[in-house]
Amino acid sequence: MTATEHVQPTGAVAGYRPGRTLRLSVELRRQFKRRRTIGVFALMVALPLVLIAALQLGASEEASENTRINLVDVATSSGLNFTLFVLFATTSFFLVVVYALFFGDTVASEAQWGSLRYTLATPVPRARLLRQKWVAALVLSVAALLTLAVVAVVAGGIAFGFDDIRTPIGVTLSQGEGLLRLAGMLGYLAVHLLVVGALAFWLSTVTDAPLAAVGGAVFTMVVFAILDQVEQLGAIRDWFPTAEEFAWTDLLQTPVDSSDLLRGVIQSLVYAAVFTALAFRSFSRRDVTS
Repeated sequence: MTATEHVQPTGAVAGYRPGRTLRLSVELRRQFKRRRTIGVFALMVALPLVLIAALQLGASEEASENTRINLVDVATSSGLNFTLFVLFATTSFFLVVVYALFFGDTVASEAQWGSLRYTLATPVPRARLLRQKWVAALVLSVAALLTLAVVAVVAGGIAFGFDDIRTPIGVTLSQGEGLLRLAGMLGYLAVHLLVVGALAFWLSTVTDAPLAAVGGAVFTMVVFAILDQVEQLGAIRDWFPTAEEFAWTDLLQTPVDSSDLLRGVIQSLVYAAVFTALAFRSFSRRDVTS
């Protein structure tokens, strides 16, 4: 057998299949075993419990006698109401950090450890490596969001009862309908938060410092959130990635006004697509030396 028989026409060794390198299941197992992943999921479980304790310890006669409906009062009406309160409290910052952490840490951390070049030398095609890491980050982010919601529903139901949803304006939604709308809210948040995730992912491909990628994405979203409060900017604010971050609350209306929801989904997908494309472009041209 000649040496050429061991080589494919592309120059690769016989038997080499790019599509079989770095399987998604392998990447997911690697990421799930990391301390930061375990820590994030532990926080997702602990946060609803801490909020329940805070709501119960913070209860007073004045609060119970107050007939005005506000967010905190409605939060203790049922487990589903408590879940809505948890989502509302975590949308602007906590969930932003979670998405930024999973997406921004995935490439930069390996570059910092010095293992990125060895992974590429396996050899794993750059586009495949980036795709697998992007999908793994998305799976972990959505799983963390679902964990937060499930724990909030169960723990909130035990603490406050498994009753219907009562909105801040006094509208009541049955448990079945409430669960369906909650699923829609989680779906919207999973898509909306892709903006910060894709931004962090792009930054992760241009720096060897995970903190810079994660912090840069979070800082950018915070700045846009602040600018969104400046009314003098007018219609410009409608194009900010944070413009429709609370559009999921429209699902509490009867009938549901889906205009802002649809705009938020399309806008988030466009931003996410642009940042992801920039990530693939920069990584394909990057001289990986670490």
